[in-house]
Amino acid sequence: MYIPKKYGQSKVDKCPFCSQQATTYNSQKVPTCPKHKDSALGGMKCACGSWLEMKSGKFGIFFTCLKCGNMSLRKVLEINECQKEKETEKERVIETVRPDDPRYFD
Repeated sequence: MYIPKKYGQSKVDKCPFCSQQATTYNSQKVPTCPKHKDSALGGMKCACGSWLEMKSGKFGIFFTCLKCGNMSLRKVLEINECQKEKETEKERVIETVRPDDPRYFD
């Protein structure tokens, strides 16, 4: 069954910080919501580990990697979210427990 598109539903940009509908652009020309208009995207890394260069084109923001090629904004945000999770796992604190410690041994 064919369902025609309605006006305004063909391209809806989302804010990369909060996933709400983007209505404005920040200083980097990234579509954002009004709350994050002053926010900027930090350095983005590719899955191969090299830094990405942000570019703007006909279909919106995209990134280029010298090794991997072009990537969409959505894909880059997914990759960098996974890398942030890995970095937080490395920040675990190792606690040494002695045999005379009253918190662990009674």
